[in-house]
Amino acid sequence: MSRADGASRISRLFSRGAPPPAWLVVALACAGQFLVVLDVSVVNVALPSMRTDLGMSAPGLQWVVNAYAIAFAGFMLLGGRAGDLYGRKRMFLVGLALFTLASLAGGLAQDGWQLLLARAAQGLGAAVLAPSTLTIVTSAVPEGAARARAIATWTAVGAGGGAAGGLVGGVLVDTLSWRWVLLINVPVGAVVLLSSLRWLPESRAGDGRRLDLPGAVLVTAGLGMLAYGISQTEAEGWTAAATLVPLAAGLALVALFLVVEARTAAPLMPLGLFRSRAVSSANAAMFLCGSAMFCMWFFMTLYSQNVLGYSPLEAGLALVPSSLAVLVGSKSAPRFMPVLGARNVAVLGTLIAAVGFGWQSLMTARGDYLTEIMLPGILMMLGAGLTATPLAALATSGAAPGEAGLVSGLINTSRTMGGSLGLAVMSTIAAARTASALGVGGTRGAAGVISTPGPDGGVPEALTEGYALAFRTGAGVLLGGVVLMLVWLPWGKGAGPAVAAKVAEGAPSTNAEGTTSTSFEK
Repeated sequence: MSRADGASRISRLFSRGAPPPAWLVVALACAGQFLVVLDVSVVNVALPSMRTDLGMSAPGLQWVVNAYAIAFAGFMLLGGRAGDLYGRKRMFLVGLALFTLASLAGGLAQDGWQLLLARAAQGLGAAVLAPSTLTIVTSAVPEGAARARAIATWTAVGAGGGAAGGLVGGVLVDTLSWRWVLLINVPVGAVVLLSSLRWLPESRAGDGRRLDLPGAVLVTAGLGMLAYGISQTEAEGWTAAATLVPLAAGLALVALFLVVEARTAAPLMPLGLFRSRAVSSANAAMFLCGSAMFCMWFFMTLYSQNVLGYSPLEAGLALVPSSLAVLVGSKSAPRFMPVLGARNVAVLGTLIAAVGFGWQSLMTARGDYLTEIMLPGILMMLGAGLTATPLAALATSGAAPGEAGLVSGLINTSRTMGGSLGLAVMSTIAAARTASALGVGGTRGAAGVISTPGPDGGVPEALTEGYALAFRTGAGVLLGGVVLMLVWLPWGKGAGPAVAAKVAEGAPSTNAEGTTSTSFEK
C-alpha cells in the first residue's frame, strides 16, 4: 500500500459520520492560514536572541527570514496546482504536517544551519498548505452573503496573523525563549491536524495536467542563489568568486526556468499571461514595492532592540500601531478605488510609504518612540496596505476568468520574491555603511555588529547609520515604483470601477502581509 493510499484511508476513517458544520470547516482552514501568516513576521523580534544563542552572523539572520519566504513563494503555485489535482484536504494535511514538524526542528535547533534548514522546510509546508485554505472555505459555504462573510473572516484572520506576529513573538521571547516562536506551532498544529483529519471535507478539480515540479525547483533555486550571491557581497565584495559564482548560477537557473516554462505543456507560470499589460505591469510594480516594504519589519526590530535597547516584548508592542495601519490601508483601498481609480490609489499608497521610509531614515541613536518608530511606521504600513490591494486587483482584472487564481498566485509570488531579494540588498547596504562608520576594513567586520550592539559607544551610532541608509534606499526604490506605475499601469475612468467590482465579488488577490486573499480585507 502506497503512502498516499494510507493517508487517504486514515482520512476516510476519521471522516465518517455526518457532514461537519460549515463554521467548523471555516475555523479549521482559518487556523491553518493563521499559522502560515504568523510565521512570516513572528521571528523578527527573536532575531537578536537567535544570533546570541546560536552565534549567527548578520547574513545568517537575514536568511532566517529569507529561507521561509523564498521557499513559501517559490513553491506556492505548485502547492495550489497539487491541491487541484490531488485534493485540497490532502494537501492541507500534508502541508500542515510538514510545517509542524519543521517548526519542532527549528525550535530544537542547536546550530544556525539547522535553523535555516527548518525555516526552509516550514516555507515549503506553508506553500503546500496555504493555497488549499481558501478553496476549502469557499467549498464549505454556499455562494452569496454567507460565503462573503466566510471569506472576510478568512482574510481578517490572515491579516491578523501578520499583524500579531511582532507582539506574539515579543511575549514568547520575553517570557520563555526565542525557541518558542517556533515551538508554539507544534501543539497548535497538532490540534488543527487531528481536527482536520476528522472534519475537513475533500475536494479536487483534477484536469489531467501534471505538476510542473522542475519549474518550481528551478525558480526557487535560482532566486535563492541570487539572494545568497547578493548577501555574499557584504563579506566578499562584488568582484569575488564567492559572489560572482552564485549570482551567475542564479541568473542561469532563472533563465532555464523561463525556457522550461515556455516549452512545458502545463507550466507553473504561463508566460503568455504577461502579454497582458495589466498583469505584467502590476507584477513588476509589486516586485519593486515588495523589495522595499518587506524590509521594514526586519530593520525596525533590529533598530528598536540593538540601538534603543528595547526588550523583545517592547519591540513587539512598538510595532503594533504600524501593524494595525496595514489593516486600515487594506480596508480603505476598496473604498477609494471606484473614486480615484486603482492606479491612482496604488500611486498614492506608494507615495505615503515613501514618505514614511524617508522619515524613518532620519532616525538617531537616541530616537524618540513617537517620531522615530510609531509615526513613520504607520505611514510605511498604511501605504503598504493601500498599494497591495489595487495592484492585485489590476493584475486579476487583466486575466481571463479561469486564470484569476493563477494570476493571484503570481502577484503574491512577485511580492514575496521581490521582498527576499530586496532584504538581501538592503542588508548588504546597511552592513557596508556600518562598517564604514566604524572604520572597519571591508564589510566582513560589519557582520558581527550589524545585528548586535557592543560596549563601544560608537556601535549604536554606526548601526543607526546603516539602518537609516537602508530606509533611505527603500524610499528611492518606492519613488521608482511610482514612476513605473504612472508610466505602465492601465489607467482611465473604467479601470477604477472595473477592478473595484472584482474586489466586491471576491476576486483572488494578496493582502499586505503577502498571503493569498480574495476580499482585500473588506
